[in-house]
Amino acid sequence: MVAFQKSHENERKLMIKCRELRADIFSNAVRLEHVKKISSEDSSNIAALKKELELAWKQVANATDKENKARQRIKLLKEEIAVLGNIIEKGDTGEVAVDAISEVTKNLEKLAKEKSEQAVENAKLRAEIEAAKEQIAALQDDVLLAQQKIAELGRDIQARAGDAQRELRKKEKMELEMNEVRDEVELKQTEIKTITNIIEQLRNDLKSRQEEDRLLKISLEQTNRQLQVTESKLADAQSKLEAQMSLTESVRAENQSRMMEVKQKEEEVLAIKSENSKLVRLNEVTSRRIRSADEKKLELERSRDKLRESIAAIDGELEAMRKAMDNDRKACEELAREREILSKTLFKMSGQTAKQANLLRLHEQSKRNLEQEIIKYRQEAETQRQIICMLEMERDRYLQEAANFTQKVLDLMEEVKLREMQIFDFKKKIAEARTKLKQQENLYEAVKDDRNLYSKNLIEAQDEISEMKRKLRIITLHIAQLKEEIINKDMLMVQESSECQRMTQERNNMHKELQRMKDMAKENRLKIEAHEAEERRLLKIIAEAEFARAKHRKELDQVVSEKDILGIQLVKRNDELANLYDKIRIQKSVLDQAEAQYNKVLEDLRRVRADICSARREKAMLQASVSKIDDLKREVIRARKELGWEQTRLKALEDEAKKPINVHRWRKLEGSDPSSFEMIKKIHMLQKRLMGKTEEVVEKEIQIETKERLYVDLKQVLARQPGPEIAEQLVIYEKCLSEKELAMKVNTFMCR
Repeated sequence: MVAFQKSHENERKLMIKCRELRADIFSNAVRLEHVKKISSEDSSNIAALKKELELAWKQVANATDKENKARQRIKLLKEEIAVLGNIIEKGDTGEVAVDAISEVTKNLEKLAKEKSEQAVENAKLRAEIEAAKEQIAALQDDVLLAQQKIAELGRDIQARAGDAQRELRKKEKMELEMNEVRDEVELKQTEIKTITNIIEQLRNDLKSRQEEDRLLKISLEQTNRQLQVTESKLADAQSKLEAQMSLTESVRAENQSRMMEVKQKEEEVLAIKSENSKLVRLNEVTSRRIRSADEKKLELERSRDKLRESIAAIDGELEAMRKAMDNDRKACEELAREREILSKTLFKMSGQTAKQANLLRLHEQSKRNLEQEIIKYRQEAETQRQIICMLEMERDRYLQEAANFTQKVLDLMEEVKLREMQIFDFKKKIAEARTKLKQQENLYEAVKDDRNLYSKNLIEAQDEISEMKRKLRIITLHIAQLKEEIINKDMLMVQESSECQRMTQERNNMHKELQRMKDMAKENRLKIEAHEAEERRLLKIIAEAEFARAKHRKELDQVVSEKDILGIQLVKRNDELANLYDKIRIQKSVLDQAEAQYNKVLEDLRRVRADICSARREKAMLQASVSKIDDLKREVIRARKELGWEQTRLKALEDEAKKPINVHRWRKLEGSDPSSFEMIKKIHMLQKRLMGKTEEVVEKEIQIETKERLYVDLKQVLARQPGPEIAEQLVIYEKCLSEKELAMKVNTFMCR
C-alpha cells in the first residue's frame, strides 16, 4: 500500500509536471507564433529563427513522445495496480502476489530512474526553453527595433518617393514652361531684331532728315537773302511809284473817275486786309471778287460788243456818206458839164437871138430858171462842199475816235486778258489759300495732338512712376519674405543638423546592433548595407543642402546688392524724370514764346511786299518744307506709338513675370527649396527685363527729344517764312500796280 501510495503521488507529480510542461510549450508556441507574425516581415530573421524553432519543435516532439510513453506506462501501471488491488481484495497473496510485487517494485525502480532521467531532461529542456525565451525576447526586441527602423525608412522612402514624384512633375512642368518660355524668348528676340531694324531705319531716316534740314536751312537762308533783295526791289518800286504818282497828279482832274475806282479798290484792299485775319472768310471774299470780276468782264464784253456794233454802224454810215458824196460829186460834174454845154449853146444861140426871140425869151426864162437852179445847185454844192468838209472832218474825227476806240478796245482786250489772268491767279491763289488753310488746320491739329500726346505721356510717365514705386514696395516685401524664409530655412537646417547628429548616433547604435546581430542574422547585412547607402545618400543630400544654403546666402547677398543697384537706378530714373518734367515745362514755355513770336512775325510779315515770282518760289519751297514737317510729325507720332506699344509690352512682360519661369542656373535648388528657386528666378528675370526696358525707354526718350528739337527748329523756320496773307497782299498790290499802270497808259495816250 505504501508503494502504491508512493507511485500514485509520483504519478500525480508527473501529471502536474506534464501540465506545466504543456503550459510552457503552449506559451512558447504562442510566443513563437507571435514571433513568427512579428518576424514575418524580416526574411533573414525568420530564416534564422526557423532553424531554432525546428530544433525546439524537435525537442518538444521528443518530450511529447516521452510523455506519451510515460502515460502509456502509467496506464499499464494503473491497470496492474487495479489487478493487484483485485488480487488483494480476493486475498490471493501467493507467489503471484510476490511476483507481482517484485515486478511492481522493478517497475517502480524503472519509473524512478525514468523520472530522474525525465527530471534531468526537463531541467535541460527548461534551461533550453529559458535560453530560447531569452533569445526570442532579444530577437523580438531586435525585430521591433528593426521594424521601427524599417517603418521609419519606409516612411522616409515613401516621402522621398513622393518628393521625387513631385519633383518629376515639377520638372515636367518646368520643361513645358521652359519650352514655352524658349518659344516666347525666340519670339521676343525676333521682335527685338525687328525693333532694332526699325530703330536703324529711323536713325537712317533721321540722318537723311538732318541732311534735308541742313539743305532746307541753306535754302531758307537763300530765301531770306532773296527776300532782302526783293525788299530792296520793292523799295525801289515804291520810290518809282511815288515818282509816278507825282507825275500823275497833273492828270488827276481828268482821271477822277479812275481815282474813285482806285479808292474803291483801296477800300476793298483795306477790307480784304481786315478780312485776311480770318482765313475762313477769304473764300467768300474771293468768290465775291470773282463774281464781280466776272460781272465786270461781262460788262466789258457787252461794252466791247456795243463799241464794235457802234464802230460797225459808224463804218456803215461812213460808207453811205462816201457813196452819197460820190453821187453828189457825179451830179456836180454832170451839172458842170451841162453848164458848159449850156454856155456853149448859149454862145451858139447868141448869134441866133434874133431868129429865135421867142426862143430867147424862153431861153432867158429857162436861163433864169437854170441860173436859179445853178445858184441853187451852187448853193447846194457849197452846202454839199461844207457838208463834205464837215463829213470829212467828222470822218477824220470818227476815224480818230475809231482809232481811239480800237485802241481802247485793244486796251480793254488786254485788260480783259489781264483780268482773266488775274481771275486765274485769284482762283489759283484761292486754291493755294485753301491748301494753306488746310495745312494750317493740320498743323494746328498736329500741335493739338502733340499737346495731347505730351499730356498723355506725362500721365503715363506718372503712372509708370507709381507702378515702379508699387513694384519697389512689392520687391521689398518679397525681399523681407525671402529673409524670413531664409531664417526659417536656417532653423530647418539647424534642425536637420540635429537630426543628422541623431541619425549618426542611430547609425552608431545600428552598427553596434548589427555587430551584435551578425552572429544571429547574417542575411540582414544586405539590408543594413542598403540602409547605409541610404544614409550616405542622405548625408550627401545634407551636404548638398548645406552647399545650397551657402549658395543661397551668396544669392541673398547678390539680391541685396542688386536691390541696392535697383534703388540707385530708381533714384537716377526719378532724377531723369524730374529733368524730363523740367524739359517739358521749358519746351512748353518755348512753344508759347514761339507761338507769340510766330504771331508777331506774322504781323510783321503782313507789311512785306515781294514779287510774284519770288513769292511763288518761296511758296514751292515752303510747301516742300511743310510736307517734310508733316513726314517728320508722322515719324514722331509713329515713334511715340511704338513707345506706347513697348510700354504696354513691358507691362505685359512684367505681368508674365509673375508666372513660373524656365529652369534656372540654380538647378540644385529645385529639389531642396523650389519656392526660393522660383523667387530667385523671378527676381532675376524681372531685373533683366527692367534693365532692358529702362535702356529702351531711355533710347526712345532720346529719339523723342531729337524729334521734338527738329520739330521746334522747323516750326521756328516756318515762323520766319511769309504766310498766305502776305501772298494775298502781294497779289493785291500787284493788281493795284497793274491797274495804275493801265490808267497811266490811258492817260498818256489821251494826253497825246
